Amino acid sequence: MTNSNVLTPTWKIKLIYALGQLGWSLCAYAATNLITYFYLPPESGDTAIFPSYIYQGALLGFVTVIGLLTLSGRFFDAITDPLIANLSDRWKRSSGRRTPFLKMGAIPFAVFSVLIFVPLTPTESLLNSLWLAFCLLGFFFSMTVYVTPFTAWMSELGHNPNERLNLSTLISVTWALGFAIGITIPLVQQYFENFYPSTKAFQIAITIYAGVALCFMLLPALFINEVKYSLKGSTNLTAFQSAKIILKDKNFRVFALSDFFYWMALTSIQLGMVYYVTVLIEQEKGQITFYSGILFAISFMFYVPINLITKKVGKKPMISLSFLVYIVVFLGMLFIGKLPVPENIHLLILTIIAALPIAVFGILPNAIIADFAEADAIKTGENKAGMYFAVRMFMMKLGISVTNFVFPALLIFGKSTENDLGVRLTAGFACLICIAGWLVFKQFKEVKLDKAIES
Repeated sequence: MTNSNVLTPTWKIKLIYALGQLGWSLCAYAATNLITYFYLPPESGDTAIFPSYIYQGALLGFVTVIGLLTLSGRFFDAITDPLIANLSDRWKRSSGRRTPFLKMGAIPFAVFSVLIFVPLTPTESLLNSLWLAFCLLGFFFSMTVYVTPFTAWMSELGHNPNERLNLSTLISVTWALGFAIGITIPLVQQYFENFYPSTKAFQIAITIYAGVALCFMLLPALFINEVKYSLKGSTNLTAFQSAKIILKDKNFRVFALSDFFYWMALTSIQLGMVYYVTVLIEQEKGQITFYSGILFAISFMFYVPINLITKKVGKKPMISLSFLVYIVVFLGMLFIGKLPVPENIHLLILTIIAALPIAVFGILPNAIIADFAEADAIKTGENKAGMYFAVRMFMMKLGISVTNFVFPALLIFGKSTENDLGVRLTAGFACLICIAGWLVFKQFKEVKLDKAIES
């Protein structure tokens, strides 16, 4: 990539870019974190929060419909993710190669984030399952169209490793803000339940949040001159050629696999919070906002220290530590109510501890991916940033989907205050995930990557 005639982005430009991350974080929140809550809701006695819209039992003894639907779309993503990434990498238009995709993807991304929660029939039916499958495919495809070029753009707006780390920190803050706004959905739902049934109240809340998310997603597409601030670069390689070169790098494969485990862990805590609050400590769903709010408020406090410490000790020690902290958190979740500590205090302590890995994983993986893309561009002269971030996008969606596949299957064993075995099993499952992620990440060689860039 060349630097001629390219301006260093001002903080105003960086902030506008980061607000796009807030938008897509908020837009993705419900579909990735509340889908199980909506289609396989927690129970209090014999009463569920929402009516049954799809089959609630197990297929073949262990697979739920919602789990099967969220996982099956990943075969579709295995084709579309690299194609969109490669198309963005090869895009040759005067307006740039990232912003056109942001404009194309934002509106359908927001629309499908709502349609996922609008079943066609008011009772359990096959039609609802088919409609949900269609909406999930549309959601994840439009998410790829927006998010992959958006994250690849970071490696071009950040002109060196420190700038990319700073940008990654900034978009981590806005990602967390989007998530923090998203966690208030049950609270807004609870308000509208004063006027409407639970499903309609939930749908109204989702629609309002999708509209807000869309406005934020369009900001970088409309108000940043990509050509003026982005490092130049392109590739003439096909999607297959790019993917083949990228995946030859063992160090990148190790990182990508550990990233897959990270997304499983993050999704587990996001899916689990509603069950930990309503089942394990038996509080109203509105309290989900309180505990999730504490989680992300504390994580904000870690952002600047993590940025400064990482520049001194490196990214690998911070991520390794975060996996270990996650292990402690999920092990603690497994024993809520089984120790001589009040359940709400127990959950609050674990929530505060979990803030550290939330912050670390919010900042560092994107910066590492951008470093991989930069090192490859230096070595080959081909800018394949979109493809690098497409691999991460696929791992993210695969991690989310596998967790959405396993999580509901475990809930079959009990998701009520009278029988909470399934909820506890989800915490044990997440603990094992984090152990696997830590063991894989130990093999990552950060020094090798740093040397490739410095050379």
